[in-house]
Amino acid sequence: MDAAQLGAALRARRRELDLTQVETADLADISPRVLSDLENGRETVRLDILNAVANALGLSLNLSVQAP
Repeated sequence: MDAAQLGAALRARRRELDLTQVETADLADISPRVLSDLENGRETVRLDILNAVANALGLSLNLSVQAP
C-alpha cells in the first residue's frame, strides 16, 4: 500500500463514520491540516500521527510479509 492508497483508505473510513476532518483531527489530537496531508497521500506524515488517526477511526496498523 502506498501513501495515496493509505490516505484514501483513511478518508473512506472517516466518511463511513460520518466524521469531518476537524472532528477526526480533534479525536487524534492533530491539526486538520495534518489530517488533510495524510488523506491526500503526502509522504511526510510521522508514524505516531498515522497511528493516532488510525486509532481515532477504530483502525489498527499491521505489518505483513509480502510474497516475493
